[in-house]
Amino acid sequence: MQTFLIVPTGIGVGLTSACLGLIRALDMAGMRAGFMKPFVQAELNADGDGSDRSSLLVSKTLNRPVVQAMQQSTVERMLGDGHMDELLEQLMSMKNESGQGQDVLIVEGLVPTSESSYAPQLNAALAQSLDASVIIVTTADIDHLEGLADRLDLVAQAFGGTASERTLGYILNRVKGVTEAALGEPAELAVLQSRIIQALKPLSQDVGTDNFHLIGVVPFNEALSSPRIIDVAQVLSAKFLNRGEATERRVRRVSLCARTVKNILSALTPDTLIVTPGDREDVLVAACLASMNGVPLAGVVLTGDYLPEEPLLQLCTNAFKSGLPVLSVESDSFETVQRLSQMSNEIPADDHDRAEQVMATVARHLDVDWLKKHFAAQRSERLSPSAFRYQLVKKAQAATKRIVLPEGAEPRTIQAAVICQTRGIAHCILLAKREEVEAVALARGITLPPSLEIIEPESIRARYIAPMVERRKGKLTTQLAEAQLQDTVVLGTMMLALGEVDGLVSGAIHTTANTVRPAFQLIKTAPGFSLVSSIFFMLLPEQVVVYGDCAINPDPTATELAEIAIQSADSAAAFGIEPRVAMISYSTGESGTGSGVDKVREATKIAQERRPDLMIDGPLQYDAAAIESVGKQKAPDSKVAGRATVFVFPDLNTGNTTYKAVQRSANVVSVGPMLQGLNKPVNDLSRGALVEDIVYTIALTAIQAEG
Repeated sequence: MQTFLIVPTGIGVGLTSACLGLIRALDMAGMRAGFMKPFVQAELNADGDGSDRSSLLVSKTLNRPVVQAMQQSTVERMLGDGHMDELLEQLMSMKNESGQGQDVLIVEGLVPTSESSYAPQLNAALAQSLDASVIIVTTADIDHLEGLADRLDLVAQAFGGTASERTLGYILNRVKGVTEAALGEPAELAVLQSRIIQALKPLSQDVGTDNFHLIGVVPFNEALSSPRIIDVAQVLSAKFLNRGEATERRVRRVSLCARTVKNILSALTPDTLIVTPGDREDVLVAACLASMNGVPLAGVVLTGDYLPEEPLLQLCTNAFKSGLPVLSVESDSFETVQRLSQMSNEIPADDHDRAEQVMATVARHLDVDWLKKHFAAQRSERLSPSAFRYQLVKKAQAATKRIVLPEGAEPRTIQAAVICQTRGIAHCILLAKREEVEAVALARGITLPPSLEIIEPESIRARYIAPMVERRKGKLTTQLAEAQLQDTVVLGTMMLALGEVDGLVSGAIHTTANTVRPAFQLIKTAPGFSLVSSIFFMLLPEQVVVYGDCAINPDPTATELAEIAIQSADSAAAFGIEPRVAMISYSTGESGTGSGVDKVREATKIAQERRPDLMIDGPLQYDAAAIESVGKQKAPDSKVAGRATVFVFPDLNTGNTTYKAVQRSANVVSVGPMLQGLNKPVNDLSRGALVEDIVYTIALTAIQAEG
């Protein structure tokens, strides 16, 4: 097991963010990465309950056990008593416990503060006793790199300098003066890296080589430093007049509003926290009107302990229902804004969404290929959720496909399309009226990239009438075709059928039937297949597995079930999952009888005959398929039992129930359903889909279109 100590140059460099991102990047490279935070730093833990925020974040966000950190008072007492050796022995015990079953151990070092002046010396002792390579984390401003070399050198000296074998490299985090888009362009990134390396040449000629590698450049992103309203309320000791969406809404800007309404209109923008004296009812009413008109303000803070009268609060009821949080504080406006400006940028331990976003952003900007090459850890057979998501994006970016989104004015769909367009995941086409899309974007603070294509259905509908009648000859008249094409899902399906787009994603506001029916009628099944089925990618904590069919076929025959198994195995392989197919039943092997298990037994035989190259076994009970110890006991000769990656259920009742039970009970993310067996890719969304879900479904569709 390799150990890496992550040390900062000072406060506010995003040390924990860098650790989280590094763990995610290693996970994407197929390596198990453990985490260890040796010491609690009380001055950096605003919660003040003795627990360590970094450890809690790793535990909750990555769903893995973390050894409890030593309290700062204990460490300082042992140092003061001259018990350094005993302290280091305890650290070795922590390392052994933290590193069990891991390929790599990430150790978060101490942050030098006025209360932890011993941090550099203790970090050096940590590196030596744990035999750890060192990665330094610092911030930077691309337009002012002159102080960067000195900051890195000052920290590196404790470990033998930048030319030392122990100092592996450095991560520039929260970098100002560079955009996400620029870092996504290989040519611009190469120029940027060259500038940074040149600025560091005075340190050592080895800068820029594997001896002191630039591991990542992570741009500053205001959204990743945005606290929730619930965090603001805690810092201000505020009372809620309306809680609203306090756990969801985030503060990107704070505006002190004590002017007349006409002079504060420019401040009523998405994600802005309005701070105003509590007796300024006009400002509160203006904020409520903006909220009712679709502007998602972060919230309103009423200062001075002035509370609005009840009739005024009644007038604001509809704004409150829209989710607008309203808080009251005792402090005056000036003091309130000052306290807000001094809020910590650290991620609260319970802010799972922000931690996920920070982790994904940092990981995306690390040199994963270099990490894979450098960290000579044994590769695992598992495909982790992080690796799965990473592969999805990379494969979709390489595919460069056109994906039509019939629900073009739906807010989540617009946001997902912008993300996909910006990151090059797919070229998205929104079917909607341009003014509707622009209104949604304006209300939600979304910037529409110029390359995002918006097609107004009315402008193209007529040209699909004749081709649609031809495709459904004898079943459809011109009048019926024209009527059906009023549905943008049907319109988008015709665009796909005629090859004008490569795939379709719908379902955010439509039922599965509305999305799938036009595909059955107009796209039809692919050669060699007689039916369409579906799979879900289940992102379990340690690996990604495939469930099929959980959405389409109510009670498939043995022949159909065999076809579903083959489709699901091929889909799994296409997404980097080695297919080991378990045909699920209530009985394992030859032990059970009955029509249900007989069907699975026959389906297994048919599938094995059709595809002898695949590992397919059944019938298997779920535990025999999924758990190694049970599999060895119930099916000792099976190559699938206990190691299954593809689970094929005997009917829709079983499949749909199982996937939802696992998803909800175990808090597992599921991606899908992804349809398989169609001539061209059409995929359905859950109506409760998050923006992230839509992004990954678009990526899935693009990869399917690549074939």
